[in-house]
Amino acid sequence: MNVLKPVLELIGSLGLLLYGMKLMSDGVQKSAGEKLQRALSVITGNRFVALLTGLVVTMIIQSSGASTVMVVTFVNSGLMTLTQSVGVIFGANIGTTITAWIVSIFGFNFKISAFAIPVFGIGYFLAKLIKKSSYQNFGEAIMGFGMLFLGLSGLADVFTPEQLGWLFNIQGSGILSILVGFFIGIVITALLHSSSAFSAIVITMAYNGLISWELAAAMTLGSNIGSTIDAILAAIGTSADARRSALIHVMFNVFGTVIALVFFKSFLNLVMMLTPGGANSNIAIRISMLHTVFKTLSTIILLPMQSLLVKLAQRMIKDDVAEKSNVYKLEFNTLSKDTATTHIIHAEKAIADMTDVVTEMFDKIQIGVTKRNEEYIENYRQEMIDAEDYVDQMHEQITHYLVKTQSLQITEKQLSHISGMIQIVDELENMSDNCFTTIMLIVRSIEKQMEFQTEDMERLLPYIELVRQFLQFIQRNINTHLSAEKLEMAQELEEGIDAFRKDLKKVARKRLESGANVKAELLYIDMVRRIENIGDNCFSISESLRNS
Repeated sequence: MNVLKPVLELIGSLGLLLYGMKLMSDGVQKSAGEKLQRALSVITGNRFVALLTGLVVTMIIQSSGASTVMVVTFVNSGLMTLTQSVGVIFGANIGTTITAWIVSIFGFNFKISAFAIPVFGIGYFLAKLIKKSSYQNFGEAIMGFGMLFLGLSGLADVFTPEQLGWLFNIQGSGILSILVGFFIGIVITALLHSSSAFSAIVITMAYNGLISWELAAAMTLGSNIGSTIDAILAAIGTSADARRSALIHVMFNVFGTVIALVFFKSFLNLVMMLTPGGANSNIAIRISMLHTVFKTLSTIILLPMQSLLVKLAQRMIKDDVAEKSNVYKLEFNTLSKDTATTHIIHAEKAIADMTDVVTEMFDKIQIGVTKRNEEYIENYRQEMIDAEDYVDQMHEQITHYLVKTQSLQITEKQLSHISGMIQIVDELENMSDNCFTTIMLIVRSIEKQMEFQTEDMERLLPYIELVRQFLQFIQRNINTHLSAEKLEMAQELEEGIDAFRKDLKKVARKRLESGANVKAELLYIDMVRRIENIGDNCFSISESLRNS
C-alpha cells in the first residue's frame, strides 16, 4: 500500500490537472474563442501582426496545440497562406509559456487548496445558475482554473522524496542524464498532448527537489519537440501548404532545441543571469524563465528567416499534383484540439467556394443570351453539366459536414448559425439548378433554331444584369451577418427583379395573343421565370444571413 497509494494519488492529481486545463481552455474558447479564431483566419501578411496575434490568442486559450491546429486547418482551407502562418506559429510558441508562469507564481507561494476549492465552487454555480451561455462558458473556465490548481496541489503533495522519491529522484547532470531527461520530455508531452501540463509537472518535481535544475531544463526542452504532435496529426491528409505549416512548427522547435542543447551550459547561465536572484532564485521561476527565454530567442533568430523557412518547407514537401478533379470532398477530421468554431470557419470557406462556382454558372447565361450559336453549345454545355454535378456534390458534402459539426459541443448561437448555413447551401444548390436549367433552355433554343426578336433578347440583358448585381451582393456578404440596411438593399433588388419579370412576361403574352411562335414564347417565359427564381434564391440567402 505504501507504493500503491502515492501512485494512485499521482494518477488522480494528473487527471485533475489535465482535465482542469482542458475545461479552462474549452470555456475560454467557447466564450471568447470564436472571435479569436476568426482573428486568426483573417490575419494580415505582416509578420509582426501575425506574431502578436498568435501570441495573444494562445495566451488567452492556454493551448499552443489548439492554436497550431487552427493554423494548419486554416492553411488547408485557403483562409491563411503558408507565409502568414509562420508568424502565428512563432507567436503561439511564445504564448504557451504563460501557463508555466501562472503555475510558478501562484502555485508555490501559498497553499493552493485554500482558494482552489472556492474558485471551483464559484465557477460551478456561475455555470449552472446563470442561463446565459457566455456566463456558463466563463463559469466552466473558472471551474477549470480551480481544478488545475487542485491537481497541482495534489502533485505538490505526492511529488516529494518521501512519497515518490524511490521512483523520480533523479539528480544527475551528466550528458547521459541530460539526454535521458530530454527524451522523457518528448515522449511524455506527446502522450499528454500538452507541453503546459508537462511544464507544470516538471516545475512541481523540481520545486520539491526530485529532479535537478539541469534535468528540469532538459525535460523542458524536450517537451517543446513533443508538443508538435498536435500539428503533425492535424496535417495528415491535408494540402501541401498545410503540411508545410506543420513542418515549420516542427522545425522551429527542433532548431531551437538543438541550439539550446549544443550550448546547454551557456544557455542555463543566461537564464540564471536573467532570473532575479540568479542561482539562488526560486527554481520554479527559473524554469518558467527558461521556457520563455528559449521561445523568445528562437523567435528572434528565426523570424527574419521566415522566407527561408517557407522555401525550405517547399523543398521538403512537394506541391500537390495539379489535377482538375470533378470529385468534391470535404473531410471532417476530429482531433483533440479541434473546436466547433474551427469547423464552422472551414465550412464557411467551402460555402464561399460554392458561391463562386454558382456565380460562374450564372455568367454563362448572359453569354448564351448574347451569343446564341453552335459555338456556345460546344464551349459550355459539357462544362455546365460538370459544374451542376460538382455543385450537387458540394451540397451533399458541406451539408454532411455541418450536420457532423452540430454533434460537437456548440452554443445556441452556433447552432442557429449552422442551421442558417445549411439553408444557404440548399439555396445555392437550387440556384445552380435554375442556372443549369436556364442554360439548357438556351441550348435547346439554339438546337431547335428558334427565332427571337432582337429587341426581346436585348430586354433580357438589363434583367440579367439586375440579378447579377444581387448575386454579386450575396458573393460579397456570403459569410457575414447582414445589417438591417443591407437587408433593405436586398429587398429593393428583389422587388426590382419581380417588377422586371412581370413586364417581360406581359410583353411575351401579348406576342402569344398576336400569333407569335408558341414554343419560342413559352421557352422565353420559362427563361424569365428561371432567372427570377435565382433572384428569389438570393433573397432567401439574404434572410438567412440576416438571421444567422
